Amino acid sequence: MDKGDGVTDKAKQTSIHLKSLDETRFFGRTLGELALPGDVICLDGDLGAGKTTLTQAIAQGLQVPDSEYVTSPSFAVFHQYPGRIPLYHMDFYRLHDVSEILDLGLDEYFSLSGLTVIEWPTRASGILPDDRLELTIENPGDDSRIIRCACLPGWETRLADLFRQYPGLLLESTMGH
Repeated sequence: MDKGDGVTDKAKQTSIHLKSLDETRFFGRTLGELALPGDVICLDGDLGAGKTTLTQAIAQGLQVPDSEYVTSPSFAVFHQYPGRIPLYHMDFYRLHDVSEILDLGLDEYFSLSGLTVIEWPTRASGILPDDRLELTIENPGDDSRIIRCACLPGWETRLADLFRQYPGLLLESTMGH
């Protein structure tokens, strides 16, 4: 599933089965705990797939204070939250193309000292950093989720450790090791 920049062709592909809302929250918190300054996580999926729910769990892993309620930035496009490292939460659903993202200066956050989480990242095709984690969320119609991951070596190593500890999350993987 190449978004036009060739990264997905080079990335390791993994499918994760999260059987409940608790497992989805656990996965998100773990992503937040594993996040490093300058990381970018792209969340794709239909409306209602769980992108904002996953982002809320990522925020918990980043130690965003409970007083900072993480909401979808669908209308604001961008929200920033304090934590162990800042969370830059972006939603490009209402944007039409890359030029709007560049005009708003949102691409500058991709290289700052926080974690950038982007909902609807296809609108930013061509300007996203290569070393990102791409997650496509599928909702089979219940509380479970299927997440298709595409990641390059920086995320691959971190996720491999998670899957060694919790092998039940994996459906299939082309990750080495």
